[in-house]
Amino acid sequence: MSRPVQYNTHIKFAGIPEGYMGEGFMATNLEKVVSLARKNSIWPLPFATSCCGIEFMATAASHYDLARFGAERMSFSPRQCDLILVMETIAKKMAPVLRQVYLQMAEPRWVMAVGACASSGGVFDTYSVLQGIDQVIPVDVYVPGCPPRPEAILDGFLKIQDLVNAEGLRRRHSDQYKELLAGYGIQ
Repeated sequence: MSRPVQYNTHIKFAGIPEGYMGEGFMATNLEKVVSLARKNSIWPLPFATSCCGIEFMATAASHYDLARFGAERMSFSPRQCDLILVMETIAKKMAPVLRQVYLQMAEPRWVMAVGACASSGGVFDTYSVLQGIDQVIPVDVYVPGCPPRPEAILDGFLKIQDLVNAEGLRRRHSDQYKELLAGYGIQ
């Protein structure tokens, strides 16, 4: 004979925005709800050229499971993504392609530089390698390592989520943001 199922009536929800709660309703600020939805539904675009891409595959696989953070839908179309993960060595000939992919992404968009090569050129201090992707596109989070462990990539993803949650709806229309993009020649 099976025992009756007991339900926990004191469930605490993590991440509920502040607001007024009552019996069967909740009222809160629209900006907080949009930030919460954006934070938990990031669609990443992996832009991998070498070994860091393998570590990212491990991060998205079942052991580390990037999907539990709301990023299970990898997209390879920049028009459907809001986070580009640039992994590994970017040759100077590849820089215009990276920039074009970034520009095809809709606002709001975020960038994560994964690994030493994407962040600073890594061990490839040569004329043909871009010494950091921040020379062509603005970067929000840098993940160190050569190659970084999946835990480091997850930590970078959590930092992106914190950025997304803290960003207001009107930040992308601010003068500071427009100045940042103008510094990269982006209108």
